Amino acid sequence: MVSMMFADAARRAAHVAAASLGWRPDEFWAATPAELVTALGLDAAPADAPVDGGGLAALMERYPDGC
Repeated sequence: MVSMMFADAARRAAHVAAASLGWRPDEFWAATPAELVTALGLDAAPADAPVDGGGLAALMERYPDGC
């Protein structure tokens, strides 16, 4: 049962990689799961995600306004 679930998930992931990224099967199977997630942009924070304290401090240091 578990191997069938993996096979179904792998088939769907290979389809997404082929359709979205133009990857051929050998490119898909050579990639790590993390590389696939990054290539699909699934690891990026949403544009409307709130900035945390560390992110705000980094932005203030990078773009000081002189106040």
